[in-house]
Amino acid sequence: MNENILAALDIGTNSIRMVLVRLHPETGTWDTLSVHKETVRLGQGEFSEDEGHLAHDAIERGVLVLKQFVQVARGRGAGEIVAIGTAALREAANRDEFLTRARDEADVEVQVVPGVEEARLIYLGVASGTEIGASRALFVDIGGGSTELIVGSQNEHFFLDSLKLGAIRLGNRFLTGVTDPISAHLFEEMQRHVEGVATHALRKIERTGFDFAVASSGTAQNLARVTAARLGLDLNTLQNYELDTADLRETVKYLCTLSLDERRKVPGLNPERADIIISGAAVLLTLAEELKLPGFRIAERSLREGVLVDAILRRLVRAGERTPDTLAFEAGIRRRSVNRLSRLNPDEEKHSQHVAFLALRLFDEVGEAGLHDFGTSERELLEYASLLHDVGVWVSHGGHHRHSYYLVRHSDDMSGFTDEEIEIIANLAYFHRKSSPRKRHAHFALLSPASQIKVRQCAVFLRLAEGLDRSHLGAVRDVSLSVEGEPRTANLLLSPASDTDANLETWYVSSDTSAWEEAFGLPLTVTVVA
Repeated sequence: MNENILAALDIGTNSIRMVLVRLHPETGTWDTLSVHKETVRLGQGEFSEDEGHLAHDAIERGVLVLKQFVQVARGRGAGEIVAIGTAALREAANRDEFLTRARDEADVEVQVVPGVEEARLIYLGVASGTEIGASRALFVDIGGGSTELIVGSQNEHFFLDSLKLGAIRLGNRFLTGVTDPISAHLFEEMQRHVEGVATHALRKIERTGFDFAVASSGTAQNLARVTAARLGLDLNTLQNYELDTADLRETVKYLCTLSLDERRKVPGLNPERADIIISGAAVLLTLAEELKLPGFRIAERSLREGVLVDAILRRLVRAGERTPDTLAFEAGIRRRSVNRLSRLNPDEEKHSQHVAFLALRLFDEVGEAGLHDFGTSERELLEYASLLHDVGVWVSHGGHHRHSYYLVRHSDDMSGFTDEEIEIIANLAYFHRKSSPRKRHAHFALLSPASQIKVRQCAVFLRLAEGLDRSHLGAVRDVSLSVEGEPRTANLLLSPASDTDANLETWYVSSDTSAWEEAFGLPLTVTVVA
């Protein structure tokens, strides 16, 4: 397998797409080897009468396509396969059935990303192929289950949001079983619904400000092709095509006069999208009218390309290389997200930073002793959990570990993380005090077995680090660990700060070693060294 051949899969509400590329991390570019798409309708019915559940036949279709795509990727030598799940999987109560079958039958781990993370990845993808320069652009990406809205420049985003508006979701609500032409009254009803859902985000976008709008993904691209065909234009590419709002409005009016069968024959329109193009158009046209946009610049890149850019950035981070000026480091995005959330509890910033330092020292020392085989990704999540472990004090000091879990888990500002990573950080913050992880803790039980091991052991480092700064005075300057004797015993060596004693910290850690012993199977002693 070639580590520079990567497959990026976008598991959407309407379709599953894969792009297979050869990466050039040193230049931040790639060569496209092949592109694949299958209309699966994973979210068909999920947002209506059987709300919140993936249909059995949709799961079957999705897993079958994943197996085929992964087989193609492996056959081409892909050393890495990144699969991203969006709105349909985010909201499905039975998503674990799909994720388990994807892992067991297709041999792929699907990462279900929060809506704001989907928006960030879309931004990375579109910005990587659209010239924005010093301007600010509004990015609009209408999917099957959600619409992502972003305001950003070439190198930085200023606003990210994900709305529960999509071509399939809206179609399920208003157009189920409708095969006749769409009446003006019904289309206006859809537009009023879009206005109601989007109004808060649109006001924020207006306050943020932007210079022009860019639209990506299937709805916008199909409407652009139909419009271009109606205008007699023969386009080799849609990239940067200017879709005028007045022309868009006329195209939508025309499509509404057609039956479903007639729409399937419209030049420029993918026949598989004929049943959801009207609902998707209601979203795009409403946004254009509400924001008084003259039109949209069409982008051919979107989420899949964002996954590729993200993969390149992650590799640069792991290699310890500096970021090119035109890109933002993934780690920088994640750290900024954590820093913003940590500001809820500014009084404990010094304590949290020292706890993070001690937790990472423990992580490294225990790893060097051969007691865990975690890597940089687990170390990073432990650091972020340490920085956020006391953020719940903002709500109340009593039970603040529970509040910390809630604030981390439900924050809209954790950009750069997968859903599973956010759950790991939130669990670590929860278990920094009181009880150790148990299956009776519902949020812990929801984690995959591999993630449960990470939480069970990394929580020990955070609990010990918290105890080692019990006084919040930095009494323990540093810590090291030795493992010796027969039977083997772990000895925690504390280096106190020169102007304080560490009696409280020594007593506190020595009196509660059960979590350590349960996680690592060794007794633990504590010794203060000069």
